[in-house]
Amino acid sequence: MRLSKYCAVLLAIMTAAACSGCGMTDISPQDGTAAACSGCSQTDNSPQNGTTTAAATASTVNPSNTTAGTTGSAAQTVTSAKTVVSSAAATPVTENGGNQNQQNEQPVNTTKAQAVQTQRVTAAPVTTVSTSGTEAVTETTAAPKPVEALPGIDADLVERVSKMNLHEKVSQMMMASASDAATAKTAIQSGVGAMALFAKAFSGKSKKQVQQMTAEFQKAAKIPILISIDEEGGTVNRVSTNKQLRATPFLSPSALYEKGGWDLVVSDTQEKADLLLSLGVNSNLGPVCDVALTKNDYIFKRTFSLDYNMTAQYVETVVREMKEKKLASTLKHFPGYGGSRDTHKNMATDNREYSAFETGDFLPFQAGIAAGADSVMVSHNIVTCMDKNYPASLSPAVHKILRETLGFTGVIITDDLGMNAITQFTDGKNPAVAAVLAGNDFLCYADYQNSVPAIEKAVKSGEISEEQINASVQRILQWKRNIGLI
Repeated sequence: MRLSKYCAVLLAIMTAAACSGCGMTDISPQDGTAAACSGCSQTDNSPQNGTTTAAATASTVNPSNTTAGTTGSAAQTVTSAKTVVSSAAATPVTENGGNQNQQNEQPVNTTKAQAVQTQRVTAAPVTTVSTSGTEAVTETTAAPKPVEALPGIDADLVERVSKMNLHEKVSQMMMASASDAATAKTAIQSGVGAMALFAKAFSGKSKKQVQQMTAEFQKAAKIPILISIDEEGGTVNRVSTNKQLRATPFLSPSALYEKGGWDLVVSDTQEKADLLLSLGVNSNLGPVCDVALTKNDYIFKRTFSLDYNMTAQYVETVVREMKEKKLASTLKHFPGYGGSRDTHKNMATDNREYSAFETGDFLPFQAGIAAGADSVMVSHNIVTCMDKNYPASLSPAVHKILRETLGFTGVIITDDLGMNAITQFTDGKNPAVAAVLAGNDFLCYADYQNSVPAIEKAVKSGEISEEQINASVQRILQWKRNIGLI
């Protein structure tokens, strides 16, 4: 058998499939009077056999610091050690097909005293081989570094992260979004860590049909998935607008209190949690912690009160009840909307002094964190007293305040990265790398197909550290453990 035939075999073994793309839509109502959502459509052609390609977006936005923004392509740098190897006897070809823990050996029949050995692994040094004449050139990359455990993370989850490859870890950091079951299932099969569903996914379905849908989602997931919705009450509902699931939509936070005080707030939270969990929905993206400055502000209809202390009590009450039921909670939208305009439509700038946040907007978030909230969602507003150049969701400075000043150790989520505020800010470029560099653990974004390879590329080039990726995935898995998913 000639050496050229060995090359053909190797090329066949190492060929990888191409990834796919998707579209995304807004996740919040625009008319301020009724729940609304829009649909997104996508065609999945990503490989299902564990192989991936780096078909990422052409460019990414990178917040290298909090005083100046840079935009450009994420360059991938590959460093390798080359060794010339000669072989005088037949040796086996080993190929593990992307599995970290198993290697299958196949003996190669040869009529000459020459052979080529290749080995592809993820938990150990990676070796690939090319040939020229009678010599083989091997390229070896360093073995991955041990995963450093974060405080409060279960040891078995740290070990689980250590056994995941980069693609699996980055995929876990995506909270994809969808308006229909088929689109959602495709994203889940790709390995995303969470799925945000719009009202269309529930429209016209009976309770049994919704249960079947969410059960299929979990069956398709490699790791149990967070199934999330925005069921705030009032103008933002995804489930209770379907009369087959609830006779009337859930009331807004302020309407609840006006009608029945704290008792109704508690019973409503309990009923909502029971309904969502019975449907297979394990995460509600709430409560809203924002406090509007006036009744005319965009965010007012979604808030509890114009009073910061009353809102803090509301948030503490809702988080406590959700935690008791093991329905995941998300405090939103940090650092507080105030009088900002709707970022679904345009970028908003908040020019208030930092002291206004310390004595006002931070209070509901601090109450929710103290009550044990699982996650915090960061807004797209530019808050000039914290970072005059970047929207909060892409700002390392804002995330530092959340981690260090407020002491939050859980999962940080971006608001939907497909909203117009971010599209305008990035001039349509993919913001995924910038969102990770800012400090987000979960990226709420429909375009996971382009985002995942873009982040992988940034890690391999050294732009993003793999230690940061490991930390985010630890937080995500611990969140899933805390609500009984894993």
